Amino acid sequence: MFEKVNPKHPDKCADRIAGALVDLAYKQEANPKIAVEVLIGHGVCHIIAETSVRLNKKEIRDIVFRIAGRMKVDYKEIRQDPHLAKNQENKIRCGDNGIFKGEPVTYEQQELTKIAQEIYDQYPYDGKYILKRTNHLVICQSHARAKDLKKLYPSAVINPIGDWTGGTDVDSGATNRKLGSDMGDSITGGGLHGKDLSKADVSVNIYAWLKAQETGKTVRLFCAIGDEEIDGKPYEEIVEIARKYIADLGGFEKFAEWGLIR
Repeated sequence: MFEKVNPKHPDKCADRIAGALVDLAYKQEANPKIAVEVLIGHGVCHIIAETSVRLNKKEIRDIVFRIAGRMKVDYKEIRQDPHLAKNQENKIRCGDNGIFKGEPVTYEQQELTKIAQEIYDQYPYDGKYILKRTNHLVICQSHARAKDLKKLYPSAVINPIGDWTGGTDVDSGATNRKLGSDMGDSITGGGLHGKDLSKADVSVNIYAWLKAQETGKTVRLFCAIGDEEIDGKPYEEIVEIARKYIADLGGFEKFAEWGLIR
């Protein structure tokens, strides 16, 4: 069984805003240090950024408006802790502790992601979907009539409580709350979104997931803050693998749209 949510789900709006702020930081420095938390809903977007670079408040507001619509933006910026900053002096080292798992993507996960993207192309509004054993599909899509979706997916359960209006005026959203959608069976404790590449939650999760797709086997890794080597590779090499993956997608905001399973 697998659940997928689309980029307009309030939690994904939060992930996308956080990712866009990380993109801003990378425009200023090659290796910024930043961690962003976003809580959004009911006309307000709260953002806390711990960062080594200063972000432009107008650009932040424009990002929120573009992704989630016009609302009040409450932004708090804090300089990165000096002890954590020292860990990265002169060399890229592991930025945090963590246990990580990469799992090959299943046929069920591929199929549901394809369905979610097909629906989103027609209905770019808040939506979430469940597929169980490839034959039991549940579609909850806002701003869409069940009878119209039924023509496209006749065997699916569609909007079981009735047609609905979603988005941040109905529900709140927070960063890294839909990791099951983004990571499938690879989910562990670390969140993917709103962090720079020095954070193992980003780079080691991506590396473990990519290795699982390549080998077809489960990949289990762990690290501690300050580590210079993981899985027999320099940590800097793992960061560069993740950097290329993010760049190929088009940046951290694009990464946040669908996560690792896209």
